[in-house]
Amino acid sequence: MTSPLPPAPILVGLMSGTSLDGIAAAAVRFVPDGDGVRPELLAFHGTPYDATQRERLAAAMVRGSARDYCRLHVDLGRWLADAALGVIDAAGLTPRDVQAIASHGQTLWHEPGHSTWQIGDAATITERTGCLVVHDFRARDMAAGGQGAPLVPLADLHLFAAVDAPRALQNLGGIGNVAVVPARGTGDRVVAFDTGPGNVVIDRVVASLVPGQHYDDGGRIAAGGRAIEPVLARLLDDPYLVEAPPKSTGREKYDDAYVADLIDSCGTVAPGCTVADIVCTATELTARTMQRSYDRFVAPDVRDVVLAGGGTRNPELVRRIRAALPSRDVRLFDDLFFDAEAKEAVAFAYMALQQLRGRPGNVPSATGAAGPRLLGARTLP
Repeated sequence: MTSPLPPAPILVGLMSGTSLDGIAAAAVRFVPDGDGVRPELLAFHGTPYDATQRERLAAAMVRGSARDYCRLHVDLGRWLADAALGVIDAAGLTPRDVQAIASHGQTLWHEPGHSTWQIGDAATITERTGCLVVHDFRARDMAAGGQGAPLVPLADLHLFAAVDAPRALQNLGGIGNVAVVPARGTGDRVVAFDTGPGNVVIDRVVASLVPGQHYDDGGRIAAGGRAIEPVLARLLDDPYLVEAPPKSTGREKYDDAYVADLIDSCGTVAPGCTVADIVCTATELTARTMQRSYDRFVAPDVRDVVLAGGGTRNPELVRRIRAALPSRDVRLFDDLFFDAEAKEAVAFAYMALQQLRGRPGNVPSATGAAGPRLLGARTLP
């Protein structure tokens, strides 16, 4: 049994996404606000993975022994615990002040309609922090016939909706995903789905072509190039982009073979093209997949688009998204709420709060699940 929750509980959210850039840790207080709550970000910290950690995680997505997976599962639990303790300290708190840690873990495999797998040993997190840990958020939705993704729309609906109009909240992590939510308090129908690549293709192209670099810092490489249109046209002829929501995709689709094909196609179609041209093409791909998705599945009257996630730190990507969505008002999450890179960690903290209160954590209209479900398992201190 757990203790009763205080009126304004404090939780820590941990997120390690498909970009494999590191662990996002957020300490957040949920303050009562009318019939709901308002998130007050107390501290946020991003812990970058070093080259060895990143390589181990990337390798585990394509190969490995049972021993490799077991060791990585526990080691990631240690890294997550350290990130949690770091953000707790940064917020001026102690673990006793925290009602729970929400750990998404690291997705190694996500196959809609079949299975999903996140690692990061919750027992290790609990032992190292002394906190209750809520984890394994996606499995129950998938067991109920859902995609197991996207899950963040619950927070988008309850925490980040606009007061007087519908809003599209677009995350730019490794994968791009959007949640279209109604004006606050006007309903619970959400349209949400993965729009295609976020940063994952850009990052993999850069890692393949620029020694010692694994992302386009500030979008500087792409800004110096020109997109190769025939390659874009072929990549955009993708059945996924016209498939109706609910739907989700992942790193499994945009893998090394996909990136090698993009690079080779650029060289074939445009002999003499530069590295900047290829990175620019990958960057434009994210913007155009969003454009295709919005044109088909986001109503024209949804003009308010809010960008969050690590991709917002790439000004060239943001510029191209704005150009691809000329009839929408594209703004940054930072300008409306708090650090955009903290958003997903805060969202999983909110899902953990829902779990502790015995309330559903999924949005069936977004995931396709048979109905609302209590998400997550608990590991008690």
